[in-house]
Amino acid sequence: MRAVVQRVTRASVTVGEEQISAIGRGICVLLGISLEDTQKELEHMVRKILNLRVFEDESGKHWSKSVMDKQYEVLCVSQFTLQCVLKGNKPDFHLAMPSEQAESFYNSFLEQLRKTYRPELIKGRQEGPGDTLEQGQRESATAIFPLSLT
Repeated sequence: MRAVVQRVTRASVTVGEEQISAIGRGICVLLGISLEDTQKELEHMVRKILNLRVFEDESGKHWSKSVMDKQYEVLCVSQFTLQCVLKGNKPDFHLAMPSEQAESFYNSFLEQLRKTYRPELIKGRQEGPGDTLEQGQRESATAIFPLSLT
């Protein structure tokens, strides 16, 4: 499993002209699910994401507070392309979980986020053709997590 986590002032997913999901201040998570991901790894990644300290505290100290500490929102988007490997100059996605399995796994991931945090602050969207992810005023914190249980 791989995740790209970005601090945002707002983010949304649109399909065509229709906004499907949106958040205000918080984090946007692009989640790449691999063939070998398990429930144990899912739970580990949820803990890591929700506890990642990318926000300032009340005194302005950087890297002190998590999205949960600040009571901010989370937008999680399934992004199979994060499981890309290059074969020469051609992208190969054989490590990505097939879409039927990935949809169920992604929904479990969202459910675990909601169980661990505040359900009303978790938004999600399964990636699909024609989707556009818009992030307003991205902030200077981006973290990329290849999963490691060590």
